[in-house]
Amino acid sequence: MSKRPLIGLLLDYEHQGSFSKRPHYAIRTAYFDAIWKAGGLPVGLPYVAEARADYLNTIDGLIVPGGFYPFPPEIYSLPADGSPVHPRFEFEQTLMIQALDKDLPTLGVCAGLQVMAVARGATIWSDIANQLDCAVDHLNEKPAEEAAHAITIEQGTKLFRIAGATEISVNTAHNEALRVIPDGITVSARAPDGIVEAIELPDRRFAIGVQWHPEFFLDDGDPNLGLFEALVRAAGDDR
Repeated sequence: MSKRPLIGLLLDYEHQGSFSKRPHYAIRTAYFDAIWKAGGLPVGLPYVAEARADYLNTIDGLIVPGGFYPFPPEIYSLPADGSPVHPRFEFEQTLMIQALDKDLPTLGVCAGLQVMAVARGATIWSDIANQLDCAVDHLNEKPAEEAAHAITIEQGTKLFRIAGATEISVNTAHNEALRVIPDGITVSARAPDGIVEAIELPDRRFAIGVQWHPEFFLDDGDPNLGLFEALVRAAGDDR
């Protein structure tokens, strides 16, 4: 039996695309590389609703990754319009709620941060470039391997302990952001224009969400790799 904590990685979903005209799962290899380098054993999780409990009883930690797909209108503070819920959100919303209820170490990346926050009652700006006066181009065209802007990290947070600094540079590729943030969610980092860049749930052992993509910065000693290492350590605590 592997001594590596088993880290479940939720797969992303494509209705159709260059891989297939039919629905399929897709995820960048960088996530798997990050989990392995951090000391975990990565495994992809497809959307089998009947298997959610089995997933959560088997894995030691969970990553909910980024992805471009719509949330239900009410999460954008809009009236429900009867449109079908996207397959990914339909599956991951319950998965996230149940993972947090179990106190399973969980890392949310980009959209995953938003899913974590929504599970605790947050709402989302759907188009920050047009809805807010952003001083940062958050939907940046730079390659994901390049830093785009700095973030300020709150001292005393788990993220501060992981990063070991009050400021780091991150990449960016998002046009949505947290809007209403209820009590019980700690904002642990912001961009220069105030956009939330990281959250954590202080009542959980390890529940951190980041708005950037740390999986592209995996050099030894990089605080982005440190995020994955911290997740894996937390996942291994009860093994």
